[in-house]
Order: sequence, then structure tokens, then C-alpha cells
Amino acid sequence: MQRAAALVRRGCSARAPGSWGRSRSSAAAEAPAVLKVRPERGRRERILTLESMNPQVKAVEYAVRGPIVLKAGEIELELQRGIKKPFTEVIRANIGDAQAMGQQPITFLRQVMALCTYPNLLDSPSFPEDAKKRARRILQACGGNSLGSYSASQGVNCIREDVAAYITRRDGGVPADPDNIFLTTGASDGISTILKILVSGGGKSRTGVMVSVPQYPLYSAVISELDAVQVHYYLDEENCWALSVNELRRAVREAKDHCDPKVLCIINPGNPTGQVQSRKCIEDVIHFAWEEKLFLLADEVYQDNVYSPDCRFHSFKKVLYEMGPEYSSSVELASFHSTSKGYMGECGYRGGYMEVINLHPEIKGQLVKLLSVRLCPPVSGQAAMDIVVNPPVPGEESFEQFSREKESVLGDLARKAKLTEDLFNQVPGIHCNPLQGSMYAFPRVFIPPKAVEAAQAHKMAPDMFYCMKLLEETGICVVPGSGFGQREGTYHFRMTILPPVEKLKTVLQKVKDFHMKFLEKYA
Repeated sequence: MQRAAALVRRGCSARAPGSWGRSRSSAAAEAPAVLKVRPERGRRERILTLESMNPQVKAVEYAVRGPIVLKAGEIELELQRGIKKPFTEVIRANIGDAQAMGQQPITFLRQVMALCTYPNLLDSPSFPEDAKKRARRILQACGGNSLGSYSASQGVNCIREDVAAYITRRDGGVPADPDNIFLTTGASDGISTILKILVSGGGKSRTGVMVSVPQYPLYSAVISELDAVQVHYYLDEENCWALSVNELRRAVREAKDHCDPKVLCIINPGNPTGQVQSRKCIEDVIHFAWEEKLFLLADEVYQDNVYSPDCRFHSFKKVLYEMGPEYSSSVELASFHSTSKGYMGECGYRGGYMEVINLHPEIKGQLVKLLSVRLCPPVSGQAAMDIVVNPPVPGEESFEQFSREKESVLGDLARKAKLTEDLFNQVPGIHCNPLQGSMYAFPRVFIPPKAVEAAQAHKMAPDMFYCMKLLEETGICVVPGSGFGQREGTYHFRMTILPPVEKLKTVLQKVKDFHMKFLEKYA
């Protein structure tokens, strides 16, 4: 009776007496009859399809890891399977990944990271005391003295203090407040986060975001994802990719017909173009932003990568303050830095920071709230950022080796920048502006009309067609200029200068040989 009652409670009926002993074979014989009464169903349709997915995500493009990079991966697999090619390796010159190209890590940074990751090493005599001192300070600020714990959403407090101290030193005493520092998952995280806060409105009041042409595709990707409006301003290729305020004015004037221009993005030193903005240019840009009531985003991840003796890095923050209180107390500015570039090349740690000044207090609260959704940036990346902003100083045990390694990396990059510029400009049909900074060349290439027709037949942009042929014939992977934006009728590609000198010479010679054959084929 108890079992019958339990079956009733579960929505089952008790079996009739005698049915308990029914043979398995008779039950099995009845089973098909039961199955036959079930209604037949068609195949269940997928919930998520290209038609039903978020259209803003579908609109996102990121050329640096786009179709040509996928093709490079396919070719690498074919080489591994023994398929013969006119080359033995794929050279991935498409991305600024220094250590993947053979650059050695900075010893001091890795020592501190090793100590933070495995604190038992703090007792080892193999590590210098200045590295141990920094590791202890970082660990003491972490929950449970461990990098494996969450941090505050804005970042570990002592690391934010070190970032603020670094900015103050860099900018000749201009004060920086740790409360304005937000540690991020690389600079990209900071850029996308601040744009989320900035984008609003609909129709003609939709936020317009001013980005350079050419530009780093992160910006166009995030703008597409947020369904904001891209407002293009063109850099002057004939004048070493200079930024003209008159061009900014043209862009804003035309944009006001269809959106609300609210944000101005500047990359300095430039990516992909490698130009370094003069102080006068930065002053003009800040005045323009003040005049037009624009929020400034200053992408300064290449601030250590300045090679031209006639150029110097000036931070937007420093220039803003030196322009006086009329500007420094009112222009809203977010600036960004990263562990990935410079002399460090620590891309995989995904460390970065943004400093945001003149932000409305209530908006600052909203920003912290938004950041708290992702809990915190990787604490290991925060630690790596700390070492970048708090390196060895004169008198410390590791200072000489650190300085020697840093100068070696930056000296090599300067030589490679000049080598790349000189060799490209020896090739008929290729012109390369001086590489004043960053870590890329963005040469202009002449593509004959017949090659343009061939590209159209393959439903490709002409420079994509050119770069795909270069990959298939030489194994060199570069990014077509159309992925960064360029003036109508011009064609470019972006190539990193990170390979070791001898390999870089080989790459440049292969590009030259390919280009001459390409011109001959499509003449």
C-alpha cells in the first residue's frame, strides 16, 4: 500500500495484482505499441543562426586576425602534413607579438612574476633582493597573499599607486591620482569599456566616434558591436601621416548631419602608421576637443617605441595640464597603456591600465559598476603592469642588467625601423613613410589595373588579393590596408618589424622579389 501511494504521488498508477510477475518478454512485446502512439516530430531547428544572431556582432571585423590569418593557419597545417610549398615556414608578420617573433623577455620582469607565482622561491638565493621586494609588496596586497585571488574591480590598490607614481614621473611632476587609475585586461579592455559608457542615443543623436583612417581595427570592431557611428578623419600620408585639425573639423561638420560626434580617438605613436605626434599637434587636438566638447581617448601603448631622433613622445595628459586650468579642469580624457608593446612585449599577460580624468563623479561610479561585472582583470597581468611602471632604479641590484636589456630591445627596433623604410623605398611601386615609432611599417603599394580586375573576379579587395598571393607564394603573412582603412584608390599593407634582423632582411627581400613578379604578371 505504501508503494502504491508513492507511485500515485509521482503521477504513476500502481500495477494490478499479478502484473508484477509479468515476464520481460511480454513487456517488451508491448513496448512498440506504446512507442507508436508518440507523435512524430521534425528535426528541431537551431535557436542561433546567422539570421537570428546579434547583427552588431556579425558586423564586427578584425583584420589583424581576419581571413588572411586563417589562411596562414591552413598553410601551416599543410606544411606539417608534408605538402610541398615554395617555402618551409609561415612568417606571421601580421601582428605585434614580440616574443612570438623571438624577442627575449626582460629578466627582471620574469623574476618578479616567478616569485609572485611561486612564493616559495622568495627563500631562494638565485633571485635578487629588489625583485623579492617587489614580489612581497604585490603579494601582501593580494587576498591570501596569492595571485590566485580576486582583486578589487578597479585593480590591486598598491599597483594603482605605482601606476600613478609612474605617470607623475613620466610627465615631469604632473600629479596623478590612484583613484583615477583602472587596471585592465590589456589596453583593449579599457578602450572597449569606456566606449560602452560613452555610446548612447538613436538616429541622428546616436553617438559618433571619431577614428583615424588608417586606424587600429579594435576601434571599428567595438564601434560596430556597440552600434555607434564611425566618424572618419584621414591622416595625411603625403606629410608622414600627420594629423590636421582642419581635417578633424571637416569630419565633425559632415558627421553632424547624421550623428552626434562625442568621442575623438587618437593613437600616438600611430598604429598602423608609425607616426609620432608633435607637441604642437597635441595642443591643437586638445583645443579642438575642448571647442567641440569631445571626450578624448589617447591610445599610448607605444609610448616607449619612438625611434626617430627628431621625435619625442608627449603624453596627452601632460600637454593638457600644461595648457592651463581652462583645459586641464574641463577636457575629459582617458589614456591607455599596456604590457604588450614597448620593450616588454608581454602580450600574453594581458596587463594594462587606463587613467580617466575630469570624469563626472556619478559616471565614475557607473564605470566602477560596469567593471565589477567582470570581477577584476587577471591579477597576474596586473602584477606584470606593476613591474613595467616600477622597474629597477639606480642603486638597485638589477638596474644595470634591466637597463642593458631595455636599451638593447629598443635599439634593435630603431635599427629595424630604418632598415625596413630604406629597403621598401628601393622597390619600384612601393613607398614607405619614415617609421618614427610603434612597431609596424604601412607601405603604399602600386597594384596594376589588371590585378585589380583579377581581385574583383575573386570578390576580394585588391590589397587583400595582393596579400593573399604574397602569403601563398612566399609564406609571409601581412595584413591588407583595407582592414585598417585607406583613401579610395590607394593600397597598403601592415607588416611588423619585430622579426630578428637577419630574418627581417629575408622577409623584405622576399617581398621585393614577389612584388616585382606581381608587377610583371599583371602589367
